[in-house]
Order: sequence, then C-alpha cells, then structure tokens
Amino acid sequence: MHLTHRLRYSRPHRIARLALGLAALTLALMPPTLQAQDKPPLKIMVGFPPGGSADVLARLVADALREDFGPIIVDNKPGAGGRIALNAVKAAKPDGQTVIVLPSGPMVLFPHVYKKLDYDAVKDFTPVSQIARFQFGVVSGPASNVKNVTDMVAKAKSDPGNASYGTPGAGTLPHFMGVLMEQSAGISLNHVPFQGGSPANNALLGGHIGYKFDVVSETAEMHRAGKVRIIAVTGSKRDPQVPEVPTLKESGVNMDATAWFAMYGPAGLKADALTRLEKAMMKIARDPAMKDKMLKLGYEPIGSSSADLAAAQKADLTRWEKPIKATGVQLD
Repeated sequence: MHLTHRLRYSRPHRIARLALGLAALTLALMPPTLQAQDKPPLKIMVGFPPGGSADVLARLVADALREDFGPIIVDNKPGAGGRIALNAVKAAKPDGQTVIVLPSGPMVLFPHVYKKLDYDAVKDFTPVSQIARFQFGVVSGPASNVKNVTDMVAKAKSDPGNASYGTPGAGTLPHFMGVLMEQSAGISLNHVPFQGGSPANNALLGGHIGYKFDVVSETAEMHRAGKVRIIAVTGSKRDPQVPEVPTLKESGVNMDATAWFAMYGPAGLKADALTRLEKAMMKIARDPAMKDKMLKLGYEPIGSSSADLAAAQKADLTRWEKPIKATGVQLD
C-alpha cells in the first residue's frame, strides 16, 4: 500500500515542482518591460484637449518615463478647466498607477475663484514633482499701437478704464496676470474674457482689444512676424524665445509672476510609488535631450522634489489670494 501511494503521487509532485522552477527561470530571464506588462499601464491624466500645452508636455514626460515604467497611457479628459481629470485622479487608488500633469491654475487659483470647488487642492492630492516653469507676455496689438510698458502705463492712466485686454476666460492665469499688473502699475484695465485663446488672438489682431496676456510660446511667432508686439514678460528674467523683450521689473513695474506644470497623484500615494515617480521626474529634468525639448517649447525644466512642489504650491496659494479677492471674481 505504501509503495502504491509513492508511485501514485511522487511523479505528479516532481512535475509540478519542475514546472514552477521553469516558470521562475523564465520570469528571471524576461526583460523588465515584458514583466511589467502584467501590471496595468501607468496612466497620466490630462485635463485639456490633445495638442494643447499640457497635453504636449504630458506626452513628452510619458515618452521619457517608458524606459523605466513600461507601457504608459496619456488619458485626455478635457473640461471644466481641468477639474474633470483632477476628480478622476482624486478617486483613483493611491498605488502610483494614476497621476496627472497639469498647469498650476487649478491648484493655486481655483481655490480662491470658485465658490464651491469639488476638490481640496492640498488634501486630495499628493505632490510628485514640479516639471517646468513658464512665464507670460504682455502683448500689444494694432489697436493700442503701444511699443513699451512705459507707454502702456501712461496711456492707461490718461484714459482710465479704456485699455482692454483679452484672455482665454475669466478665472484663468492670464486673467489674473492682468489683475496683478493693474495692482503693480497702479492702472486700470478692462478685462475681456473669450472662450479660449484663439478668439482672443483674433480680437487682438482685429483691433477689437488693445492688449493680451498670454503664455510667451503662444505669441512668440506672431511677435517675430510683426503682427503683435510682446512688450514685456512677467518673470524675473528674460525669456530665451524673445530675448530682446524686457521683464516688467526692467520696465519699471514691480511684478514678478510665473506659472508652472506639475505632476500630482491621489492623496495618500504609497511611499514607494511616490519615491519612484519623484526620482524619475528628477532624472528627466537632468536629461540634456529632454531639457532641450522643454526649452524649445518655452518651458524652464525644474524636476523638483515632492516637498519642493508642496512648498511652491503653498507659496502661490498665498500669493494669488489677495489679487483675486480684490477683483471680487467668484465663479460657480
């Protein structure tokens, strides 16, 4: 009976052990990228349509991360100024498989602008890394015929409230760049919101508004073609895309304001996942090819730590509170 038992069960057991050994050997020899295919791909959410600045930067980041992370999906969920995508990230598991790349507006402006915001910009997300900084241009159109900031300020003071500037919409970063300049230069400007950047451009070129506040990269080509004139940039140093254009401080206006793109994950992001993403983003910022691509798009590469992004967000939340409240702008 004992012999029969051994003959019946020892062979299947040996086969099972052999199969397990072969499986382990196969996995060990398999390239990491193939092993990663068993995991769901890393998903990078973007709250804006394909082709926009946030989408372009997110796809650059995705390409750079694939070597270490394997398959990556860039998932565009446009609408509500990026809030739809933010809420998708807010609801995601904190396992490091879902993150978002977005501009700073939804994280530092919206908490002051919206009466009822359906997320908490600090408590509902984990800062991963500040990817890049960028600045805005003060753009003069044919209607204003203004060639520098001194003339713009003088004209606005001589005809208060008649100088109009266009933006992609109320509550956007360009809107509040205009507000901050009003306060810094002691002038009055008339804000004209449009449904996006293209209608604002058309109004500027058509002479319906005098000025526009816009990301430098969005206007640099028209500036070089002589269709419009960037008379100043809003940051602390000149923009390499238009090195001949002075900063507002150089032009006599005490204003220094930039914006940024960053990566966030859901609240409570697992420590190992955060560390892996954080280190990868720092590595990207140091890569010469990636730095060159960002600079050509008009972005200054940063690649910060999670702690540095949290500090930058906190500082900008404080910076924008007073200018926004001074306007009385409140959106539903």
